[in-house]
Amino acid sequence: MLPDRARVHLVKGGELSRDTAQTTGMRRLEAVSGATVGSEKLWTGETHVAPATNSGDHHHGEAETSIYVVSGRPRFVFHDGTGEVVLQTEPGDYVFVPPFVPHREENPDPEVPAVVVISRSTQEGIVVNLPALYALTDPPAAPEP
Repeated sequence: MLPDRARVHLVKGGELSRDTAQTTGMRRLEAVSGATVGSEKLWTGETHVAPATNSGDHHHGEAETSIYVVSGRPRFVFHDGTGEVVLQTEPGDYVFVPPFVPHREENPDPEVPAVVVISRSTQEGIVVNLPALYALTDPPAAPEP
């Protein structure tokens, strides 16, 4: 029998792992990761954002993140250093989030959940929850004399 790293793995939609970092207002499900299939450089899963819900502000550390919008019309919000920027999406759109960029997902629809498929350039789903979008973009405090 071939070792896991030399095999193609099938992860059925109903078998996604719920054992992943979470952010308020979202539900993340893990499909491809080091834990599920032995990947070393990739994490892929689904995120569900309930109707009329915002996620907490967060970033994904060193990971580059690619997002494909499956259903709903989620908004992606980040801070560009001067104010919040809102990207409105619809099914079929893709979003790229660079490493360490604080952001949040919003689902303004009062009835329809938003579902996205996420791939990250790390084997695990890194999630760093933040108190605010600008938490990492604030200039460092000046040292005391």
